[in-house]
Amino acid sequence: MSENVQTVERKVSTIKRVALMAIMGALAFVLMSIEFPLPFIAPPFYKFDLSEVAVLIGGFSLGPFAAVCIEALKIVLHLLFKGTVTAFVGELANFLIGLSFVLPAMFIYKKQKTKKNAFIGLGVGTIVMATTGVIANYFLLLPAYAYFFHTSISSIVKAGQAIIPLIQDSLGFVLLSVLPFNLIKGIIVSICTLLLYKSISPLLHR
Repeated sequence: MSENVQTVERKVSTIKRVALMAIMGALAFVLMSIEFPLPFIAPPFYKFDLSEVAVLIGGFSLGPFAAVCIEALKIVLHLLFKGTVTAFVGELANFLIGLSFVLPAMFIYKKQKTKKNAFIGLGVGTIVMATTGVIANYFLLLPAYAYFFHTSISSIVKAGQAIIPLIQDSLGFVLLSVLPFNLIKGIIVSICTLLLYKSISPLLHR
């Protein structure tokens, strides 16, 4: 009898966990839909959104695997309801760079769930995301954008140069435009997460 009770409890726990991941994924999708450029640092096709706040809160409460699922669900919902205007390059970038932010934060926080570790995790996540953004843009995303939109990388560089005259080539673009863009994003998302997590996390643990 006790084994049956435990089996039922495990099933209920699993269902609840999946439901919470679905809710946080839907919330992340809504936040991803509210996007805007940072015209003082990057061309308008680089969009800023707060969707990682929902991924981080869900991941801090439910673990790294849940964070991956929430991040993936966000992208799937975006493609289903919004489609893609970037030949999937933007969605791939959002997924990869988003994971590079949330996963380091998740694993550091998971070791010891303290406010200090949350700060450290978010700081490390921001640095990893910014570094990943530089590497991914330089070797993968800029060439992919240029290929699918039948343009050249130099035209993308010129769009960045119009904002930051010091940009002269693709390396300068990723270092002077993409890098600060992701650092700013990481800092703002981290602050929002820290402000909201304490009030939201009890709802995820009921």
